[in-house]
Amino acid sequence: MNKFFKGTLLLAIAAFLGESLEFIVNMILAKQLGEAGMGLYMSVLPVIFLVVVIASLELPISISKFVAAKEEKYHKSMLSHATRLTVVFTITVICLAAIILPFIPVFEHYHPLVRWLIILMIPIVSFSSIARGYFMGLQHMGKIAISNFLRKVVQLILLVAVYHFFHFSMELAILIAICTLVLTELIVCFYLLYMYRHQYRELKNQPSSSLKARTVRKSLLEVSIPTTGMRIFHAVTHAIQPFLIKIALLKAGVSETVALEEFGLLAGVALTIGFFPGFIAHSLLIVLIPTVSAAYENGDFAKLQQLLKQVIALTFLYGIPVVMIFYHYAVPLTNIFYEYSKASSYLQLLWPYFLFHLFVIPLQAYMIGLGLIKDAFLHSIWATIVTFTLIFLLGSLETFQMSGVILGMNAGVVLLTMMHYLTVCQKIKVTLWLRRIRAQNI
Repeated sequence: MNKFFKGTLLLAIAAFLGESLEFIVNMILAKQLGEAGMGLYMSVLPVIFLVVVIASLELPISISKFVAAKEEKYHKSMLSHATRLTVVFTITVICLAAIILPFIPVFEHYHPLVRWLIILMIPIVSFSSIARGYFMGLQHMGKIAISNFLRKVVQLILLVAVYHFFHFSMELAILIAICTLVLTELIVCFYLLYMYRHQYRELKNQPSSSLKARTVRKSLLEVSIPTTGMRIFHAVTHAIQPFLIKIALLKAGVSETVALEEFGLLAGVALTIGFFPGFIAHSLLIVLIPTVSAAYENGDFAKLQQLLKQVIALTFLYGIPVVMIFYHYAVPLTNIFYEYSKASSYLQLLWPYFLFHLFVIPLQAYMIGLGLIKDAFLHSIWATIVTFTLIFLLGSLETFQMSGVILGMNAGVVLLTMMHYLTVCQKIKVTLWLRRIRAQNI
Protein backbone atom coordinates (compact mmCIF):
# COMPACT_ATOMS: atom_id res chain seq x y z
CA MET A 1 0.00 0.00 0.00
CA ASN A 2 2.92 2.31 0.76
CA LYS A 3 4.26 1.69 -2.73
CA PHE A 4 0.86 2.58 -4.17
CA PHE A 5 0.65 5.93 -2.39
CA LYS A 6 4.31 6.76 -3.00
CA GLY A 7 3.79 6.18 -6.72
CA THR A 8 0.59 8.22 -6.71
CA LEU A 9 2.23 11.08 -4.81
CA LEU A 10 5.21 11.16 -7.17
CA LEU A 11 2.97 11.20 -10.23
CA ALA A 12 0.67 13.78 -8.67
CA ILE A 13 3.53 16.18 -7.94
CA ALA A 14 4.92 15.86 -11.45
CA ALA A 15 1.41 16.14 -12.91
CA PHE A 16 0.67 19.22 -10.82
CA LEU A 17 3.75 20.93 -12.20
CA GLY A 18 2.81 19.75 -15.68
CA GLU A 19 -0.78 20.97 -15.39
CA SER A 20 0.48 24.32 -14.12
CA LEU A 21 2.57 24.58 -17.27
CA GLU A 22 -0.39 23.43 -19.36
CA PHE A 23 -2.41 26.24 -17.82
CA ILE A 24 0.25 28.72 -18.95
CA VAL A 25 0.39 27.11 -22.40
CA ASN A 26 -3.37 27.60 -22.85
CA MET A 27 -3.08 31.21 -21.69
CA ILE A 28 -0.40 31.82 -24.32
CA LEU A 29 -2.52 30.13 -27.00
CA ALA A 30 -5.64 32.08 -25.96
CA LYS A 31 -3.85 35.42 -26.28
CA GLN A 32 -2.06 34.46 -29.50
CA LEU A 33 -4.98 32.83 -31.33
CA GLY A 34 -7.92 34.90 -30.03
CA GLU A 35 -11.36 33.48 -29.27
CA ALA A 36 -12.09 32.28 -32.83
CA GLY A 37 -8.59 30.81 -33.28
CA MET A 38 -8.84 29.06 -29.93
CA GLY A 39 -12.15 27.59 -31.06
CA LEU A 40 -10.50 26.21 -34.22
CA TYR A 41 -7.54 24.83 -32.26
CA MET A 42 -9.77 23.14 -29.68
CA SER A 43 -11.93 21.72 -32.49
CA VAL A 44 -9.01 19.90 -34.16
CA LEU A 45 -7.44 18.58 -30.94
CA PRO A 46 -10.00 15.74 -30.50
CA VAL A 47 -9.14 14.50 -34.02
CA ILE A 48 -5.44 14.50 -33.11
CA PHE A 49 -6.17 12.63 -29.88
CA LEU A 50 -8.21 10.08 -31.82
CA VAL A 51 -5.19 9.28 -34.01
CA VAL A 52 -2.98 9.09 -30.91
CA VAL A 53 -5.36 6.62 -29.25
CA ILE A 54 -5.40 4.38 -32.31
CA ALA A 55 -1.61 4.57 -32.67
CA SER A 56 -1.00 3.56 -29.04
CA LEU A 57 -3.29 0.49 -29.31
CA GLU A 58 -3.62 1.02 -25.54
CA LEU A 59 -0.36 -0.91 -25.11
CA PRO A 60 0.48 1.00 -21.92
CA ILE A 61 -2.61 -0.57 -20.33
CA SER A 62 -2.24 -4.12 -21.67
CA ILE A 63 1.52 -4.32 -21.12
CA SER A 64 1.26 -2.92 -17.58
CA LYS A 65 -1.44 -5.49 -16.72
CA PHE A 66 0.71 -8.30 -18.16
CA VAL A 67 3.86 -7.19 -16.32
CA ALA A 68 1.99 -6.74 -13.01
CA ALA A 69 0.35 -10.16 -13.20
CA LYS A 70 3.24 -12.28 -14.59
CA GLU A 71 6.64 -13.27 -13.23
CA GLU A 72 9.72 -11.36 -14.36
CA LYS A 73 11.11 -14.34 -16.29
CA TYR A 74 8.32 -13.89 -18.88
CA HIS A 75 8.83 -10.16 -19.42
CA LYS A 76 11.62 -10.34 -22.01
CA SER A 77 9.69 -12.72 -24.26
CA MET A 78 6.53 -10.65 -23.94
CA LEU A 79 8.33 -7.41 -24.85
CA SER A 80 9.90 -8.99 -27.94
CA HIS A 81 6.52 -10.15 -29.21
CA ALA A 82 4.91 -6.83 -28.29
CA THR A 83 7.55 -4.95 -30.32
CA ARG A 84 6.89 -7.08 -33.41
CA LEU A 85 3.16 -6.54 -33.01
CA THR A 86 3.73 -2.78 -32.73
CA VAL A 87 5.85 -2.63 -35.90
CA VAL A 88 3.19 -4.37 -37.99
CA PHE A 89 0.37 -2.33 -36.48
CA THR A 90 2.21 0.99 -36.91
CA ILE A 91 2.93 0.41 -40.60
CA THR A 92 -0.73 -0.50 -41.15
CA VAL A 93 -2.04 2.60 -39.35
CA ILE A 94 0.36 4.93 -41.19
CA CYS A 95 -0.79 3.59 -44.56
CA LEU A 96 -4.47 3.92 -43.64
CA ALA A 97 -3.96 7.43 -42.22
CA ALA A 98 -2.10 8.57 -45.34
CA ILE A 99 -5.07 7.45 -47.44
CA ILE A 100 -7.92 8.67 -45.21
CA LEU A 101 -6.76 11.92 -43.55
CA PRO A 102 -6.33 14.01 -46.74
CA PHE A 103 -10.04 13.53 -47.49
CA ILE A 104 -11.46 14.38 -44.06
CA PRO A 105 -13.36 17.70 -44.40
CA VAL A 106 -12.48 18.77 -40.84
CA PHE A 107 -9.05 19.92 -42.06
CA GLU A 108 -10.39 22.34 -44.70
CA HIS A 109 -9.93 25.31 -42.35
CA TYR A 110 -6.36 24.38 -41.40
CA HIS A 111 -2.93 24.48 -43.02
CA PRO A 112 -2.31 21.47 -45.36
CA LEU A 113 0.69 20.35 -43.28
CA VAL A 114 -1.52 19.62 -40.27
CA ARG A 115 -2.58 16.29 -41.79
CA TRP A 116 1.01 15.15 -42.23
CA LEU A 117 2.04 16.25 -38.75
CA ILE A 118 -0.68 14.01 -37.36
CA ILE A 119 0.60 11.08 -39.45
CA LEU A 120 4.12 11.74 -38.11
CA MET A 121 2.82 11.29 -34.55
CA ILE A 122 1.72 7.69 -35.22
CA PRO A 123 5.13 5.91 -34.99
CA ILE A 124 6.23 8.25 -32.17
CA VAL A 125 3.23 7.35 -30.00
CA SER A 126 3.30 3.64 -30.93
CA PHE A 127 6.85 2.92 -29.83
CA SER A 128 6.81 5.12 -26.73
CA SER A 129 3.70 3.16 -25.63
CA ILE A 130 5.77 -0.03 -25.17
CA ALA A 131 8.20 1.68 -22.80
CA ARG A 132 5.44 3.50 -20.96
CA GLY A 133 3.45 0.30 -20.38
CA TYR A 134 6.51 -1.60 -19.15
CA PHE A 135 7.43 1.09 -16.62
CA MET A 136 3.81 1.30 -15.45
CA GLY A 137 3.72 -2.47 -14.87
CA LEU A 138 6.99 -2.35 -12.91
CA GLN A 139 5.61 0.59 -10.89
CA HIS A 140 8.62 2.71 -11.94
CA MET A 141 6.49 5.81 -11.62
CA GLY A 142 9.49 8.15 -11.53
CA LYS A 143 10.16 7.58 -15.22
CA ILE A 144 6.47 8.08 -16.08
CA ALA A 145 6.38 11.26 -13.98
CA ILE A 146 9.48 12.69 -15.67
CA SER A 147 8.11 11.94 -19.14
CA ASN A 148 4.77 13.61 -18.33
CA PHE A 149 6.48 16.70 -16.92
CA LEU A 150 8.96 16.83 -19.79
CA ARG A 151 6.09 16.97 -22.27
CA LYS A 152 4.70 20.17 -20.76
CA VAL A 153 8.08 21.86 -20.24
CA VAL A 154 9.18 21.36 -23.83
CA GLN A 155 5.84 22.53 -25.24
CA LEU A 156 5.89 25.68 -23.12
CA ILE A 157 9.49 26.55 -24.06
CA LEU A 158 8.80 26.04 -27.75
CA LEU A 159 5.62 28.13 -27.74
CA VAL A 160 7.15 30.99 -25.76
CA ALA A 161 10.25 31.07 -27.97
CA VAL A 162 8.38 30.96 -31.28
CA TYR A 163 5.51 33.29 -30.43
CA HIS A 164 7.81 35.80 -28.73
CA PHE A 165 10.17 36.30 -31.65
CA PHE A 166 7.77 35.80 -34.55
CA HIS A 167 4.25 36.86 -35.50
CA PHE A 168 1.98 34.66 -37.60
CA SER A 169 -1.43 34.69 -39.22
CA MET A 170 -4.11 32.63 -37.43
CA GLU A 171 -3.63 29.66 -39.78
CA LEU A 172 0.14 29.57 -39.26
CA ALA A 173 -0.19 30.17 -35.51
CA ILE A 174 -2.43 27.08 -35.20
CA LEU A 175 0.03 25.09 -37.32
CA ILE A 176 2.90 26.14 -35.03
CA ALA A 177 0.89 25.08 -31.97
CA ILE A 178 0.37 21.61 -33.48
CA CYS A 179 4.06 21.43 -34.48
CA THR A 180 5.02 21.93 -30.84
CA LEU A 181 2.77 19.01 -29.87
CA VAL A 182 4.53 16.69 -32.34
CA LEU A 183 8.04 17.81 -31.40
CA THR A 184 7.21 17.44 -27.72
CA GLU A 185 5.99 13.86 -28.23
CA LEU A 186 9.18 13.09 -30.15
CA ILE A 187 11.42 14.29 -27.31
CA VAL A 188 9.38 12.33 -24.74
CA CYS A 189 9.64 9.25 -26.98
CA PHE A 190 13.44 9.56 -27.10
CA TYR A 191 13.59 9.81 -23.30
CA LEU A 192 11.32 6.77 -22.72
CA LEU A 193 13.11 4.60 -25.27
CA TYR A 194 16.50 5.57 -23.82
CA MET A 195 15.41 4.50 -20.33
CA TYR A 196 13.71 1.41 -21.73
CA ARG A 197 16.93 0.37 -23.47
CA HIS A 198 18.81 0.39 -20.16
CA GLN A 199 16.03 -1.55 -18.41
CA TYR A 200 15.88 -4.11 -21.22
CA ARG A 201 19.64 -4.71 -21.00
CA GLU A 202 19.25 -5.56 -17.32
CA LEU A 203 16.34 -7.84 -18.17
CA LYS A 204 18.48 -9.76 -20.69
CA ASN A 205 20.89 -10.72 -17.91
CA GLN A 206 18.09 -12.27 -15.85
CA PRO A 207 16.82 -15.87 -16.25
CA SER A 208 13.97 -15.92 -18.74
CA SER A 209 11.35 -18.23 -20.17
CA SER A 210 9.91 -18.07 -23.67
CA LEU A 211 6.28 -17.54 -24.47
CA LYS A 212 4.49 -18.34 -27.70
CA ALA A 213 3.80 -15.32 -29.89
CA ARG A 214 0.14 -16.30 -30.13
CA THR A 215 -0.16 -16.44 -26.32
CA VAL A 216 1.33 -12.99 -25.90
CA ARG A 217 -0.74 -11.46 -28.69
CA LYS A 218 -3.90 -12.99 -27.23
CA SER A 219 -3.07 -11.74 -23.74
CA LEU A 220 -2.28 -8.21 -24.93
CA LEU A 221 -5.09 -7.87 -27.46
CA GLU A 222 -7.73 -9.15 -25.01
CA VAL A 223 -7.05 -5.96 -23.09
CA SER A 224 -5.90 -3.65 -25.89
CA ILE A 225 -8.77 -4.15 -28.34
CA PRO A 226 -11.72 -3.40 -26.01
CA THR A 227 -9.75 -0.64 -24.25
CA THR A 228 -8.76 0.88 -27.59
CA GLY A 229 -12.36 0.55 -28.73
CA MET A 230 -13.50 2.44 -25.65
CA ARG A 231 -10.83 5.12 -26.10
CA ILE A 232 -11.64 5.45 -29.81
CA PHE A 233 -15.29 5.84 -28.90
CA HIS A 234 -14.37 8.60 -26.44
CA ALA A 235 -12.08 10.26 -28.97
CA VAL A 236 -14.71 10.09 -31.72
CA THR A 237 -17.41 11.50 -29.45
CA HIS A 238 -15.08 14.28 -28.31
CA ALA A 239 -14.30 15.01 -31.95
CA ILE A 240 -18.04 15.15 -32.76
CA GLN A 241 -19.03 17.11 -29.66
CA PRO A 242 -17.64 20.52 -30.81
CA PHE A 243 -19.64 20.31 -34.02
CA LEU A 244 -22.78 19.10 -32.21
CA ILE A 245 -22.51 22.05 -29.81
CA LYS A 246 -22.12 24.49 -32.72
CA ILE A 247 -25.11 22.97 -34.54
CA ALA A 248 -27.25 23.25 -31.40
CA LEU A 249 -26.21 26.87 -30.87
CA LEU A 250 -26.91 27.73 -34.53
CA LYS A 251 -30.34 26.14 -34.18
CA ALA A 252 -30.92 28.35 -31.11
CA GLY A 253 -30.36 31.45 -33.27
CA VAL A 254 -26.67 32.13 -32.52
CA SER A 255 -24.47 33.21 -35.46
CA GLU A 256 -21.66 30.91 -36.62
CA THR A 257 -18.94 33.30 -35.45
CA VAL A 258 -20.47 33.68 -31.99
CA ALA A 259 -20.98 29.90 -31.74
CA LEU A 260 -17.29 29.33 -32.51
CA GLU A 261 -16.24 31.96 -29.97
CA GLU A 262 -18.52 30.52 -27.26
CA PHE A 263 -17.13 27.04 -27.83
CA GLY A 264 -13.62 28.52 -27.57
CA LEU A 265 -14.56 29.98 -24.17
CA LEU A 266 -16.07 26.68 -23.04
CA ALA A 267 -13.24 24.38 -24.18
CA GLY A 268 -10.27 26.76 -24.05
CA VAL A 269 -11.07 28.52 -20.77
CA ALA A 270 -13.76 26.86 -18.59
CA LEU A 271 -12.71 23.27 -19.29
CA THR A 272 -9.01 24.15 -19.07
CA ILE A 273 -9.53 25.56 -15.58
CA GLY A 274 -11.94 22.83 -14.48
CA PHE A 275 -9.75 19.93 -15.60
CA PHE A 276 -6.71 21.34 -13.81
CA PRO A 277 -7.10 19.17 -10.64
CA GLY A 278 -7.57 16.10 -12.84
CA PHE A 279 -3.84 15.41 -12.54
CA ILE A 280 -4.53 13.67 -9.20
CA ALA A 281 -7.19 11.43 -10.76
CA HIS A 282 -4.93 10.56 -13.71
CA SER A 283 -2.06 9.78 -11.31
CA LEU A 284 -4.38 7.41 -9.46
CA LEU A 285 -5.37 5.79 -12.77
CA ILE A 286 -1.76 5.04 -13.75
CA VAL A 287 -0.97 3.43 -10.39
CA LEU A 288 -4.35 1.72 -9.90
CA ILE A 289 -4.36 -0.36 -13.10
CA PRO A 290 -1.35 -2.59 -12.26
CA THR A 291 -2.16 -2.56 -8.52
CA VAL A 292 -5.78 -3.65 -8.99
CA SER A 293 -4.77 -6.17 -11.68
CA ALA A 294 -2.25 -7.86 -9.37
CA ALA A 295 -4.67 -7.90 -6.39
CA TYR A 296 -7.50 -9.34 -8.49
CA GLU A 297 -5.18 -11.94 -10.01
CA ASN A 298 -4.26 -13.06 -6.47
CA GLY A 299 -7.89 -12.99 -5.28
CA ASP A 300 -7.09 -10.37 -2.64
CA PHE A 301 -10.56 -8.86 -2.28
CA ALA A 302 -9.76 -7.31 1.11
CA LYS A 303 -7.07 -5.19 -0.54
CA LEU A 304 -9.39 -4.23 -3.39
CA GLN A 305 -12.10 -3.15 -0.96
CA GLN A 306 -9.75 -1.15 1.24
CA LEU A 307 -8.14 0.48 -1.77
CA LEU A 308 -11.51 1.59 -3.17
CA LYS A 309 -12.43 3.18 0.18
CA GLN A 310 -9.15 5.11 0.20
CA VAL A 311 -9.53 6.25 -3.42
CA ILE A 312 -13.11 7.47 -2.86
CA ALA A 313 -12.14 9.25 0.36
CA LEU A 314 -9.14 10.91 -1.28
CA THR A 315 -11.26 12.08 -4.22
CA PHE A 316 -13.85 13.62 -1.88
CA LEU A 317 -11.06 15.20 0.15
CA TYR A 318 -9.64 17.24 -2.73
CA GLY A 319 -12.60 17.29 -5.14
CA ILE A 320 -15.15 19.18 -3.05
CA PRO A 321 -12.83 22.07 -2.04
CA VAL A 322 -11.65 22.40 -5.65
CA VAL A 323 -15.12 22.79 -7.17
CA MET A 324 -16.05 25.25 -4.42
CA ILE A 325 -13.05 27.37 -5.39
CA PHE A 326 -14.04 27.20 -9.06
CA TYR A 327 -17.59 28.28 -8.23
CA HIS A 328 -16.77 31.18 -5.93
CA TYR A 329 -13.72 32.48 -7.80
CA ALA A 330 -14.92 31.88 -11.36
CA VAL A 331 -14.60 35.52 -12.45
CA PRO A 332 -10.96 36.12 -11.40
CA LEU A 333 -9.93 32.69 -12.71
CA THR A 334 -11.45 33.20 -16.17
CA ASN A 335 -10.22 36.82 -16.32
CA ILE A 336 -6.70 35.40 -16.57
CA PHE A 337 -7.63 34.36 -20.12
CA TYR A 338 -10.25 36.92 -21.21
CA GLU A 339 -11.65 39.71 -19.07
CA TYR A 340 -15.39 39.75 -18.31
CA SER A 341 -16.30 36.91 -20.65
CA LYS A 342 -19.10 34.33 -20.44
CA ALA A 343 -16.51 31.74 -19.44
CA SER A 344 -17.03 32.56 -15.74
CA SER A 345 -20.70 31.52 -15.83
CA TYR A 346 -19.76 28.40 -17.82
CA LEU A 347 -17.21 27.47 -15.15
CA GLN A 348 -19.82 27.82 -12.39
CA LEU A 349 -22.44 25.75 -14.22
CA LEU A 350 -19.91 22.97 -14.87
CA TRP A 351 -19.11 22.21 -11.21
CA PRO A 352 -20.96 18.80 -11.24
CA TYR A 353 -19.12 17.87 -14.43
CA PHE A 354 -15.72 18.53 -12.89
CA LEU A 355 -16.50 16.86 -9.55
CA PHE A 356 -17.90 13.63 -10.99
CA HIS A 357 -15.15 13.52 -13.62
CA LEU A 358 -12.65 13.19 -10.75
CA PHE A 359 -14.47 10.01 -9.64
CA VAL A 360 -14.91 8.55 -13.13
CA ILE A 361 -11.17 8.33 -13.87
CA PRO A 362 -10.08 6.11 -10.92
CA LEU A 363 -13.28 4.06 -11.21
CA GLN A 364 -12.44 3.40 -14.85
CA ALA A 365 -8.95 2.28 -13.80
CA TYR A 366 -10.60 -0.10 -11.32
CA MET A 367 -12.80 -1.56 -14.04
CA ILE A 368 -9.82 -2.11 -16.36
CA GLY A 369 -7.87 -3.80 -13.55
CA LEU A 370 -10.86 -6.04 -12.77
CA GLY A 371 -11.28 -7.03 -16.41
CA LEU A 372 -14.55 -5.10 -16.80
CA ILE A 373 -13.47 -3.20 -19.91
CA LYS A 374 -16.55 -4.20 -21.92
CA ASP A 375 -18.82 -3.02 -19.11
CA ALA A 376 -16.97 0.31 -18.99
CA PHE A 377 -17.40 0.61 -22.76
CA LEU A 378 -21.16 0.00 -22.55
CA HIS A 379 -21.46 2.55 -19.74
CA SER A 380 -19.69 5.12 -21.91
CA ILE A 381 -22.05 4.45 -24.81
CA TRP A 382 -25.18 4.94 -22.68
CA ALA A 383 -23.78 8.06 -21.00
CA THR A 384 -22.79 9.55 -24.36
CA ILE A 385 -26.25 8.91 -25.85
CA VAL A 386 -27.82 10.76 -22.92
CA THR A 387 -25.24 13.57 -23.11
CA PHE A 388 -25.56 14.17 -26.85
CA THR A 389 -29.35 13.99 -26.75
CA LEU A 390 -29.57 16.58 -24.00
CA ILE A 391 -26.89 18.80 -25.56
CA PHE A 392 -28.87 18.97 -28.79
CA LEU A 393 -32.35 19.27 -27.24
CA LEU A 394 -31.47 21.83 -24.55
CA GLY A 395 -28.70 23.63 -26.42
CA SER A 396 -30.95 24.32 -29.40
CA LEU A 397 -33.52 26.08 -27.22
CA GLU A 398 -33.23 29.86 -27.43
CA THR A 399 -33.79 30.22 -23.68
CA PHE A 400 -30.94 27.83 -22.78
CA GLN A 401 -28.27 27.85 -25.55
CA MET A 402 -24.86 27.14 -23.94
CA SER A 403 -26.45 26.62 -20.52
CA GLY A 404 -28.44 23.74 -22.05
CA VAL A 405 -25.25 22.28 -23.52
CA ILE A 406 -23.63 22.34 -20.08
CA LEU A 407 -26.68 20.73 -18.44
CA GLY A 408 -26.36 17.87 -20.92
CA MET A 409 -22.66 17.46 -20.11
CA ASN A 410 -23.40 17.41 -16.37
CA ALA A 411 -26.14 14.79 -16.70
CA GLY A 412 -23.94 12.49 -18.79
CA VAL A 413 -20.99 12.41 -16.39
CA VAL A 414 -23.24 11.83 -13.34
CA LEU A 415 -24.84 8.84 -15.09
CA LEU A 416 -21.42 7.44 -16.11
CA THR A 417 -20.03 7.76 -12.57
CA MET A 418 -22.96 5.95 -10.99
CA MET A 419 -22.85 3.07 -13.48
CA HIS A 420 -19.09 2.61 -12.94
CA TYR A 421 -19.45 2.77 -9.16
CA LEU A 422 -22.32 0.26 -8.95
CA THR A 423 -20.47 -2.22 -11.18
CA VAL A 424 -17.20 -1.99 -9.23
CA CYS A 425 -19.00 -2.42 -5.89
CA GLN A 426 -20.78 -5.52 -7.17
CA LYS A 427 -17.56 -7.02 -8.54
CA ILE A 428 -15.49 -6.62 -5.37
CA LYS A 429 -18.43 -7.59 -3.13
CA VAL A 430 -19.16 -4.44 -1.19
CA THR A 431 -22.35 -2.44 -0.64
CA LEU A 432 -22.91 1.06 -2.01
CA TRP A 433 -21.62 2.33 1.36
CA LEU A 434 -18.41 0.32 0.82
CA ARG A 435 -19.20 -2.24 3.50
CA ARG A 436 -18.24 -5.85 2.90
CA ILE A 437 -21.07 -8.16 1.92
CA ARG A 438 -20.92 -10.79 4.64
CA ALA A 439 -23.15 -13.27 2.84
CA GLN A 440 -20.36 -13.88 0.30
CA ASN A 441 -17.27 -15.89 1.02
CA ILE A 442 -14.26 -13.83 0.01
